[in-house]
Amino acid sequence: MSEKNRLKNLGINIKSERLRKNLSQEKLAELTNISRNSVSLIETGKINPTILKLVDIAKVLEIDINVLLKDV
Repeated sequence: MSEKNRLKNLGINIKSERLRKNLSQEKLAELTNISRNSVSLIETGKINPTILKLVDIAKVLEIDINVLLKDV
């Protein structure tokens, strides 16, 4: 699988978990100290977040990081 597809899958996983928690991109950004624009770029697979950002996102979403990494 290409890196582009892997990043898209990661973004889909993050977005679906964010929506499941009824959080806006703005609220996720605020809770993780990431800009809303960066959240958008991560969710669309346009940037590769650091592992520390993924840990922060998983904590805010109250899920195991492996949920975000499924099919990545």
